Amino acid sequence: MRMTLRQLAVFVAVAQEGTVTKASDAVRLTQSAASMALADLEDGLGAPLFDRLGKRLQLNDLGRFLLPQALEILGRCESFEQAAKGELQSIDLRIGATLTISDYLMPDLMANFLQAQPQAHLQLQVGNTRQMIEAVNQFQLDLALIEGSCHLPQLQSIHWRDDELAVCCSPNHPIAQLNRPVTIEDFIDAEWVLREEGSGTREVFDNAILKDLPNANIRLTLGHNEAILKIVAGGLGLSCISKLAIEPLLEKQQLVEISTPFWQLTRPLFMLVHRQKYKGPGLKAFMKFCDE
Repeated sequence: MRMTLRQLAVFVAVAQEGTVTKASDAVRLTQSAASMALADLEDGLGAPLFDRLGKRLQLNDLGRFLLPQALEILGRCESFEQAAKGELQSIDLRIGATLTISDYLMPDLMANFLQAQPQAHLQLQVGNTRQMIEAVNQFQLDLALIEGSCHLPQLQSIHWRDDELAVCCSPNHPIAQLNRPVTIEDFIDAEWVLREEGSGTREVFDNAILKDLPNANIRLTLGHNEAILKIVAGGLGLSCISKLAIEPLLEKQQLVEISTPFWQLTRPLFMLVHRQKYKGPGLKAFMKFCDE
C-alpha cells in the first residue's frame, strides 16, 4: 500500500469540514489537488471513505473507522518532526465550551494558558452540551469543557470542577416578597424562563426541580444566559442558572437569589475528549493546566 501524509491530511480535513473546498483551505492546497489526493487515497484503499451528498461529503462506516487512526498518525508524525528538530512542539488546539463556561471561565483560563505557553494557538467553539458532545464525537474538537453529562462510551468525561446553580428572580417578584422560608408549594404556579433543552443548565433544572414540579409553567426558553437574566430582572418569572452568571446582577441588586435547600443544584463540569484521539503534548499540556 502506498499512501502519503498529505492524503491522510486531506482525508481528515474533509471529514472535519464536510467539503473539499473548505478542506483545501485548511491544508493549504488547491481544490483540484485536494480532490486528487482524496481520490488517490480511496483508490489505494480500494473503497470510498465518504458518501457523496451533492457537494457535501459525509463519512461512511469505513471512514468513521479509519478517522481516529489517521488523526493519530498525523499527530505522531508532528511530534516526531518537532522532536527531530529539537524544538518544543507547537500547540494548536480546537477547544469547545458550553455557554456558561465560555462566558465566565474560559477568558481567564485561555489567557493564563497563553501566558504560560506563548507559542500556543487556541480556537474556541461555543455551543450547548449536546452540540459539544457531537463535535468531540466527530473529531471536530480536540477537547470540550461541558456542563452536562455525556453517556457515549467512545468519549471520556473527566471531572474538572463543580458549579452551583441557583433559583433567582427580580426583587419585586411575589416569591422574593415572602417574609418566611420558601417551600416547594410556593413554586407551583410560578413561571420559569430557562435555557433550551440540550444545555447542561437545563439538565440540572429537569433533574432537580421538574421532578417536584412536573407541571411547571416554562414560559420562555432561550439559548443565552444574558438574555434570560435581563428578562428575569425585568420582572418576568424565575430562572435556575449558574451562580457565575447571576453574581453581577446580585451585586447590582437587580436580582435576588431564592434559598432552595430542598433542591440539589450543584453540578460537575467535565473535560470531554474522544478515547481514540491521539493526545499529543499540546493537548496534554492544556488538560494538565485545566486540572491545576
